[in-house]
Amino acid sequence: MIVITAPTGRIGHQVLGTLIDSGRPLRVIARDPARLEPRTRERVDIVQGSHSDPEVLAEAFAGADSLLWLVPPDPRAESVQDHYLGFTRPACEALTACGVRRVVGITSLGRAYGGPAGLLTPAFAMDALIEETGVDYRALAMPFFMENLLHHVEALTSTGTFSTANTVDRPLATVATRDIAEVAARLLLDDSWSGRETVPVIGPDDLTPEEMAQVMSEVLERPVRARQVALEDYAATMARYGASGAWARGLADMAAAQNDGIYDAERKALAAPAPTGFRQWCRDVLKPAVPG
Repeated sequence: MIVITAPTGRIGHQVLGTLIDSGRPLRVIARDPARLEPRTRERVDIVQGSHSDPEVLAEAFAGADSLLWLVPPDPRAESVQDHYLGFTRPACEALTACGVRRVVGITSLGRAYGGPAGLLTPAFAMDALIEETGVDYRALAMPFFMENLLHHVEALTSTGTFSTANTVDRPLATVATRDIAEVAARLLLDDSWSGRETVPVIGPDDLTPEEMAQVMSEVLERPVRARQVALEDYAATMARYGASGAWARGLADMAAAQNDGIYDAERKALAAPAPTGFRQWCRDVLKPAVPG
């Protein structure tokens, strides 16, 4: 039995879509099962509730061999650390109690960075808690998601800009979520691996935000410009959009760590990049999302 958390999220639903025809028994934890596709609801075991709830976890993990673990974001959380560990602590207890053998976790690059890293720091704490259980663990470590740029569709359409707290002339490692989902699905179907290991999943490009804007201009056939904003202004903007002070600060501190090179060592050491380049992602995902 494979258990999938966050099955309607950007990564989880793609993993589920890959596994649905695998012939393996699947179980999902879903707050709102109605958000699952009808075809999916007919073919998977559904445990309704939050995967921060110990009772939900005990039901979902019973008889399970493998788990896709993903902590969903909550921009209104009053503590980023408490949010991540509030999901992970009961999960670790349930993993041990139920005898789940393998966990594939969605986390970040840069665990060896050592300094404060905003939203990334509690992800590293999550990894440590899971590893302490002794379960076989693959931490899928990612940089900046290309899909984050979908939040800028309105600005791209109206002003031809996307705003970023990342240094616009510094390369920023990126990845498409479909590549993350592909690696996760492959690991969940593979019963041969053991031990604990970090698996970087990084796209093939080494583009600055300014160079990303140039690629977007060419694919969208309209001028696009990257506009750098100060970290404090970025945090204030996120707060105006409804993020808690802690979450807004976490976003800004994450961008500061990215600007300081938190991804650089693993990016340079990467032997085999993920297949989806930024231009291809713009053609396949961004362009259909931008009106006109």
